[in-house]
Amino acid sequence: MPTEVALLESRALRVEQMGRVDILDKVKSLVMLPDGIHVRTEDVARYFEVSTASVRRLTDRHQEELGENGLRVLRGSELRSFHGDMKSLWKEEGVESYPQVATQLRLYTRRTVLNVAMLLRDSDIARCVRTYLLDAEESLRAQYDTLDARVTRIESCLADVGSALQELGPVLCRMSERLDSLDRKVEATQQLVGAMSVRLSELSQDIVRMDARFDVRTEAFAHQLKDLRRRGGRR
Repeated sequence: MPTEVALLESRALRVEQMGRVDILDKVKSLVMLPDGIHVRTEDVARYFEVSTASVRRLTDRHQEELGENGLRVLRGSELRSFHGDMKSLWKEEGVESYPQVATQLRLYTRRTVLNVAMLLRDSDIARCVRTYLLDAEESLRAQYDTLDARVTRIESCLADVGSALQELGPVLCRMSERLDSLDRKVEATQQLVGAMSVRLSELSQDIVRMDARFDVRTEAFAHQLKDLRRRGGRR
């Protein structure tokens, strides 16, 4: 786990923490300009409870790094345009006057202020922010270790399942072969039943034909018997 000194000295470590702007409000409320995005040098100094000159000196020393994390320096027409926007926003909030800077204005975002907190040595508020950052990282590392342990256990269980599946493979193969054999037997039985059904149908038709022939012969025999009786009566 990195230490506070390491965080002060290592730009790479500071880069890793730049997403934790939520830490600022956990330590102290950061009052933003009416646009809700920027603060001025004096606002940053007020937050860290240091002089404006201290913030300016730190900004001058680390201008490149702070610039990568949202620091802007407004001059000329860009500054006038920003002042115009701020005047309108302040009037909407009922503020009649808005302080203006004659030549330039440095603007900081929350990300920039967090960057300042990781660079400013002589501020109890900045030290508190760094402590929060390091504690949060330690908590995240502990959660990661716990998660990693769980993943390891799951992988172990999956390995056991894999071994069981390997042992079960031959059994499933034999069951599949038996089912295939049973399917073939069932299919043969169905074919036999079908053939028997056809044969029974043919036998039924033969019986119907035999019944018809028997009826014809019975009728003929009745006629012959009737003729015989009639002839006998004549005698």
